[in-house]
Amino acid sequence: MSEEQVNVEKIEEADWDYAGFWMRFWAYLADLIIVFSINGILLLPFKFMNNGEAIDVGFWTAAGIVGVIVLYLYFLLMTKWFGQTLGKMIFGLRVVRKDGGPLGWSDLIFREIVGRFIHRVFFITNLLYLFVAFAPEKQGIHDIIAGTRVIFDR
Repeated sequence: MSEEQVNVEKIEEADWDYAGFWMRFWAYLADLIIVFSINGILLLPFKFMNNGEAIDVGFWTAAGIVGVIVLYLYFLLMTKWFGQTLGKMIFGLRVVRKDGGPLGWSDLIFREIVGRFIHRVFFITNLLYLFVAFAPEKQGIHDIIAGTRVIFDR
């Protein structure tokens, strides 16, 4: 890597404007509306399959399993392909790696799957999202684990 390329990366990182808690919160709410809409369309046939009753699959329901899969796939694939979800696009946010390189599958699996799972395990772990409000680079626990940042997209 030439010295010019290194300087360009440093300048880009210095220009990053980190997205705070509230901007990320509103983007997440927009994403949830989108995911719930997709789930509503995909899960409609399940209502007619069992006369409106939930289809039990052991401890869970079929609709619950499909809903969770859609949620995780939405965040994982949108962030991998576009660097942002539709909610982040609406609010002008983007997910980037700490070093400014392209997001890899391992980064995103830790950020979008493992990180979101940690936040959903217990109610108290949802409060860990508040790290975004107080961290210097506005990172949540899932961002710290994955080495990512959420910045304003210019």
